[in-house]
Amino acid sequence: MFKQAKSILKETFGYDEFRPLQGEAIKKVLQKKDTLVIMPTGGGKSICYQIPAMIFDGLTIVVSPLISLMKDQVDQLNQFGIPAVVLNSSLSDQQYGINVSKVRSGEAKMLYVAPETLMMPRVRDLLSTLNVDCFTIDEAHCISEWGHDFRPDYRQLARIREDFPDAVCLALTATATPRVRDDIKSILELKDSETFVASFDRENLFLNVVDKDGPVDQILDFLYTRKGQSGIIYCFSRRQTDELYQDLKDEGHSVRPYHAGLSEHQRETYQNAFIRDDIDIIVATVAFGMGIDKPDVRFVIHHDMPQNIESYYQQIGRAGRDGLKSNCLLLYSHSDKQKINYFINQKEGEEKEVAKKHLDDLINYLETTDCRRIPLMSYFGETYQNRECGMCDNCTSMSEAMEDLTVQAQKFLSCIVRSGEKYGANHITDILRGSKAKKILENDHQNLSTYNIGKEFDRDQWIQLSRLLVRNNMIEKDPQYGSLLLTDEGRLVLKDKARVNGVLDRTQTAVDGSAAARTSDEVENRYDENLFEELRKKRKEIADEQDVPPYVIFPDTTLMEMAFYFPQDEESMMGIYGVGDAKNKKYGSKFLKIVKEYCSENDIEERKREIKKKTKKKSSSKKHEQIGIDFNEGKSIDHLAEEHGVKIPTILKHLKTYLDEGNDLDAEGILKSCDLSQRKVDEVMESMDKVGPELLKPIYEDLNKSVGYSELRMLQLYHMAKNDS
Repeated sequence: MFKQAKSILKETFGYDEFRPLQGEAIKKVLQKKDTLVIMPTGGGKSICYQIPAMIFDGLTIVVSPLISLMKDQVDQLNQFGIPAVVLNSSLSDQQYGINVSKVRSGEAKMLYVAPETLMMPRVRDLLSTLNVDCFTIDEAHCISEWGHDFRPDYRQLARIREDFPDAVCLALTATATPRVRDDIKSILELKDSETFVASFDRENLFLNVVDKDGPVDQILDFLYTRKGQSGIIYCFSRRQTDELYQDLKDEGHSVRPYHAGLSEHQRETYQNAFIRDDIDIIVATVAFGMGIDKPDVRFVIHHDMPQNIESYYQQIGRAGRDGLKSNCLLLYSHSDKQKINYFINQKEGEEKEVAKKHLDDLINYLETTDCRRIPLMSYFGETYQNRECGMCDNCTSMSEAMEDLTVQAQKFLSCIVRSGEKYGANHITDILRGSKAKKILENDHQNLSTYNIGKEFDRDQWIQLSRLLVRNNMIEKDPQYGSLLLTDEGRLVLKDKARVNGVLDRTQTAVDGSAAARTSDEVENRYDENLFEELRKKRKEIADEQDVPPYVIFPDTTLMEMAFYFPQDEESMMGIYGVGDAKNKKYGSKFLKIVKEYCSENDIEERKREIKKKTKKKSSSKKHEQIGIDFNEGKSIDHLAEEHGVKIPTILKHLKTYLDEGNDLDAEGILKSCDLSQRKVDEVMESMDKVGPELLKPIYEDLNKSVGYSELRMLQLYHMAKNDS
């Protein structure tokens, strides 16, 4: 039977190999052994019951908590030529009757139902006359009070299961701690069952936590380079959701809100628009997402802190379900932490203790300076095997942005002590920078020994340092007054017995590019974007005609392979990921036609699976020439400055000389060393085009002095390199 399962995987679904643990779980189900599968979102849980359903003679029942999720699954199965139906309250009487007939006659191999529907007498009577081979419970964590989505109706499934004594029971979930797993097995009486726990590591998700500082601008910076991508932005409250929605709409983004304050019709309309690619972005409270099976969500942003790691993990799990690189950005502020603490303090007894533990685990994740996957995996009982993942902000900044900030930290800590540990970061910063503000003079702080000793940092840098010290547990905020207090760790720094190293500016939201080469395969990095867009348009056209979401036709991964390998005949098309017999018969020729026409117009040949790597020659000559060659071969400006023992402006001068001599310069490499957001870079470029790039002072004035000369000097070289290429 397992040989048949592998055949179905290739011929029906278009996949060559099972993902980790899929094959093992399917073997147990086919042997009629009860099974619990813990597999992260996007890991391929559905295959574990869909393939056995096609092999079993009888019916497979799938219990699912949401109508939208059931409909989505059935739509996708029907596209694969798999007979599946749903029974729920959303159906008309006529459609309900048709679906019942398909179940009764054996035409339907799979039946999707909510637990409430399954408990209805007429449904139980219907099923009692049928041969049920598999009883599947999706989102099984809903059965446990320790799960983050407990649903009392799920408790009844243990009793309902007795109606099908010959059926194998398969329970599946994406998020379950060891305690929840034990609860599921106990309630469903899966005594001798097999348990398969896949890794909780979603390798394709870039995890990024930044300090919240002007969140609307931070989000706009992030979105600026992601036009046309699908994404979800989570907010804490309805008010915040509506305000952010309006801000993004005013900036021209394709966006809708989603929260419990909207009518059911509005919520359904906006959700469908998002699923069908009619809009790009949903701004939502946590009310949104559980029924979303959209594989091409490219980013999830948390405008506010989630309440616990399980909620966070489930929400970021909605990104990158197709396995392509996707971004998870969380804006973190101390006030959000206080807000959650306030709600926790309204609770009592064990409920309060559990909530506090959840918050502590979340803060541990948010404030870690190690690889973020270490605490995240640990929460789910898994040990992350690597020191660095290359796919979180901490790992990608470890080698390039860490600074020794001990001297500045000692100044800041000393100032806190000398002012009596009664003031917040803004006031301490004013003292260090020699402010003559009324509050400084009233408290006689201009006479402190720390007054005016911090001119090397601007105001924003001192505030960033205060956040770093809080994260490193060297200072803490008084919960009532907000004043800064030294901890034991902070006193060690003050006594010169400990060092402070870290990344000062953690407010940048668009800093994930350095991870791309390490995590994305060649197809994802080098597919033809113009052909991909043409294929997307055709997909959307077909989807609208059939009234289904575009990804039901083909996922992005399939279109990317088409736009990379340029298949020229049916045989080549069948080798593309996700193109099985059923879909090839339905759509293969339509997409093949577009690929062939595009290749003909652009003189492109079908690509074979091996790519030869180019080698570059390296020469040794004058210093500026060697620096130019090294830079073009991938060494960063910072790296070159350190290697040659000079400052960055000196390297820029050498690169300018190299450029002036008629050599090409990697313009994008210059941009990587610039700390400005892409939005700000474009503003500078517009200014240079307007007033000319030769003199920096007119540009500085034109931009209202909002960009410093060091950044302007770098962007001046970028402008020259870009226009000379």
